Amino acid sequence: MKSSSSSSSSRCWRYDVFPNFRGEDVRHSLVSHLRKELDRKLIKTFNDNRIERSRDINPELLKAIAESRIAIVVFSENYASSKWCLDELVKIRECREEFDQMVIPIFYKVDASHVRKQTGEFGKVFGETCIGRTENEIRKWTRALVEVANLAGEDLRNWRSEAEMVQNIANDVSNKLITPSDNFRDFVGIEAHIETLISMLRFNSKEARMIGICGPPESGKTTIGRALYIKLISQFEDRARAFVAYRRTLGSDYDQKLCWEKQFLSEILCQKNIKKIEQCGAVEQRLKNKKVLIVLDDVDELELLKTLVGRIRWFGSESRIVVITQKRELLRAHKIQQVYEVEFPSDELALQIFCRYAFEKNSPPHGFSNLAAEAAKLAGNRPKALKHFGSSFRRILDKEEWVKMLSEFRNESNLKIRYDGLDGKDQDYIACLTNGSNSQPQRNYMDASSSVSQVKAEWIHLALGVSMLLNIRSDGTRDLKHLSYK
Repeated sequence: MKSSSSSSSSRCWRYDVFPNFRGEDVRHSLVSHLRKELDRKLIKTFNDNRIERSRDINPELLKAIAESRIAIVVFSENYASSKWCLDELVKIRECREEFDQMVIPIFYKVDASHVRKQTGEFGKVFGETCIGRTENEIRKWTRALVEVANLAGEDLRNWRSEAEMVQNIANDVSNKLITPSDNFRDFVGIEAHIETLISMLRFNSKEARMIGICGPPESGKTTIGRALYIKLISQFEDRARAFVAYRRTLGSDYDQKLCWEKQFLSEILCQKNIKKIEQCGAVEQRLKNKKVLIVLDDVDELELLKTLVGRIRWFGSESRIVVITQKRELLRAHKIQQVYEVEFPSDELALQIFCRYAFEKNSPPHGFSNLAAEAAKLAGNRPKALKHFGSSFRRILDKEEWVKMLSEFRNESNLKIRYDGLDGKDQDYIACLTNGSNSQPQRNYMDASSSVSQVKAEWIHLALGVSMLLNIRSDGTRDLKHLSYK
């Protein structure tokens, strides 16, 4: 029975790729070029050069297949003449079924339908190999050929050149090895977000494209954008991609634009000592013909967009640009028509997120269902709040402690809130709020050792969406200048 993709991603893989091919057909052509491209991307590929050939398949090969995250099967005209190739293919099919090994078929100068149906010249060669073989062997070979040939893969006839196909396969492998599930496995539902965004970016089109991601604070926009960026980076040159977030730091509009351009070009071109920019327009000049991947995070003003991604024609074909912001009007003003709206997770997803951090799985253990549901409800539907709240409950193993903690949160008359953005000793202070619809914030400080723990204070700040400004006087004293709800 096939295991889940999450258990598959947790396996310890010895190799990234196992290539299955008929050596005489493609070893010194396609496979040689593909190995070179995979090596360039630091993808570890199994090499069978030192394995002695014999009548039966070597156990070392079977072991290597099971220890590879991805199997690349190169079907060529004489592929089926090799019993080794067919036996390897059977093992690959079994590994795909058993633990969700990824398989990429490549049809090299052979018709995919001939492989699936064992017809044409491919079928003739296969028939000759089957002579004298047992019914069980032939049945296994046939099943493997049908199943693998039906998977999504590459056909050389669909490409202008072998080199283009090889590069695309290497990019595809790299993407499959670096999945959002690996890097953002605790973000429940991330795969659905990424799938929709990739569809919006239309990678089947050669035209440059710009889309927006919009949503309220703490809805997970940045995490989604970062996961998308990591998913896509292998498709872009090393020095033509950037995930950046900039804010205004200068009073003069023109000086600020020059500063943004210099920072941005330094980032995307990987040039620390980029020369001083004297006039606006450097981004368009330097990136006009480059295929780039740009993710602008936390955009809060239109001038930043005009300065860094003013027109899609500034960038080369196949470029992809993503703008992340809370302000829908900024995207409209910049004429970004394709916008992905990020909403707070549903109650069901919120509970899963909470459980992922509290119990390290998507559902509560026996006896904790009602407590977990109430805790998730108290944290609200904000992913960051659910993360912090769930993590704090992970430290509590006793059911009675859960009940006690939930009771404190429900009944606490004074909510002690620590401002999570302060550094150093400022984090030792907690602003005190009076809980109640008509109450005004109290402007005194409470020490972090007060009855409500620092962890709880963090959660309250995140769940309520509190913002506050701290004024630090020249003599070192501190004063809470502003405290409000977003």
